[in-house]
Amino acid sequence: MMTVGIVMGGYSEESIVSLKSGDYFYTQINKSKYTVFKITILKDGWNVIINDQKYPINKGDFSFQWNEKKIHFDVLLNTIHGNPGENGLMQAYWELLNIPYSGCSFYNSALTFNKRDTLSVLKKFNVSVAKSVYLNKGDHIDVDSIIKKVDLPCFVKPNQSGSSLGVSKVKKKEDFLNALDFAFKEDKAVLVESFLEGREVQVGVIKYKGEVVVINTTEIISKNEFFDYEAKYLGASEEITPALLSEKEDKHIREAAAHIYRSLNMTGFSRLDFIIVNEIPYFLEINTTPGCSPASIFPQQVKQAGLDFSELLDNEISIAIQRFENK
Repeated sequence: MMTVGIVMGGYSEESIVSLKSGDYFYTQINKSKYTVFKITILKDGWNVIINDQKYPINKGDFSFQWNEKKIHFDVLLNTIHGNPGENGLMQAYWELLNIPYSGCSFYNSALTFNKRDTLSVLKKFNVSVAKSVYLNKGDHIDVDSIIKKVDLPCFVKPNQSGSSLGVSKVKKKEDFLNALDFAFKEDKAVLVESFLEGREVQVGVIKYKGEVVVINTTEIISKNEFFDYEAKYLGASEEITPALLSEKEDKHIREAAAHIYRSLNMTGFSRLDFIIVNEIPYFLEINTTPGCSPASIFPQQVKQAGLDFSELLDNEISIAIQRFENK
């Protein structure tokens, strides 16, 4: 039987959500087909967890010792949110070790985790996006010229961060610098984006049996100013799946999501976030290891679409192995 590792955790504040995602993968994967192990990648160590016991990962070859045997993994299912599993670092390491892994390539992980670079690439593919300004820590900040370009209200967000950590909605000029400081605590680069007045819709997309498949749409109605960490994980939002869109809006957003997924040459589970303004979907960002706890949007979309999550994990394993065989 194939030995599969479900990799979870990470070094950011998103690790708590990632551990829940990994647990969900573990409950859904078909254990009659695979020998399955949970792997936690955390700041205090890399370990395989078996019956609450920790077995250290050998970083030289990503193996571990169990019952006096050295266990190697045939394939890895990656559920790390944020650094180092959503930004390409772990994927590049596994690539060097020739271990197949789920999701997109290390390059695509690094690209899509960088909001500015993703937007720059997608502009070449005629994707509608908000107006934006990019700032590095230490830059001279001309608040007036920035606001002139993006207008108020605007969003100030870390360039590389997930789960809306470090994000602020700025309504008044005097609040801008505080928002900037808040974002710089998460990353050395910050993106300032114009506010789009519209409906927030998130779209699940995968590659399934060689085809790009849009799984479902979810409208987010946040009780807060925007879909922040509290709204995402602490219940301060209403999530409607499928989104109650007009036929035209539904068609446009599904086409946009599939177009972006193909343009970026993606594989793996993904969740693409949009704001619909006057029936036009404006792209915000793509999440390449979307939350997969039972309460997360992506599993809800899969369930509502009548798909079998276990079968989707089989598909991920097949794609991972095929990619490495074709190298």
